[in-house]
Amino acid sequence: MKSELDYTVEEVFENRKIAENLYELEIQGNFKGIPGQFYMLRCWDMEPVLWRPISIHYLDRKRIIFLYHVAGRGTKKLGSLKSGDEIKILGPLGNGFCIEDIIRKNTAVIAGGIGIAPMFYAVENIRETIKKDKLSYKDYKLDLYAGFKDNTYCMEKFKPLVDNVYVSTETGVEGKKGYITDIFEPEKYDVVLCCGPQIMMKQIINMCREKQITLYVSMENRMACGIGACLVCTCNTIGGNKRVCKDGPIFLGTDVVI
Repeated sequence: MKSELDYTVEEVFENRKIAENLYELEIQGNFKGIPGQFYMLRCWDMEPVLWRPISIHYLDRKRIIFLYHVAGRGTKKLGSLKSGDEIKILGPLGNGFCIEDIIRKNTAVIAGGIGIAPMFYAVENIRETIKKDKLSYKDYKLDLYAGFKDNTYCMEKFKPLVDNVYVSTETGVEGKKGYITDIFEPEKYDVVLCCGPQIMMKQIINMCREKQITLYVSMENRMACGIGACLVCTCNTIGGNKRVCKDGPIFLGTDVVI
């Protein structure tokens, strides 16, 4: 029987640089996972000690893709990977978005920076489920709100899947200058999915709570083990402390205390 501690050694198919310090790591094979889940990745021996949790950006029967931002020692090593290099992966881990609870509702997907990573697989699954259930795209609004500090990324791949794309940048180089929370209108939606910096998610939580909108947040706490054993990634909820890696990373927005 496979244990949660079992990892596999895979071969990198491609590690594409798509923007400054931003990469798409592709591994070919038949992997599993639902939107919102993540894998633990490692391509080094001793240092750093910890694996790196990376959410599923895209998955089909032939490949899995991870979108990640190079920000420290671990992700810098991931960024140096080339085709044919070996990488250890453990997953899928955590819970995910329940797509069946999301379809048939006007939905907003909100992402801040690299928080866009798990949202593409979520949006793609929402559209595929609508298509499978023979529902009309016109009956249910699906909009993307994406906030960035400077230049945007990944927007072109979202456009065929959503009804509207709203973009903000702090510098004003693209989209509306400011924060994505400045242009988000919660009253237009029945359900909201959100991932990004805590300061952004805190504001979205308050906005949705005020309008009584169902909100699901994907938490991005630092992790050590990825399986709920070490408690490093604990977050505060109205029901007490929860492990982001095991009890999450998807939580009801009304349950999270930031």
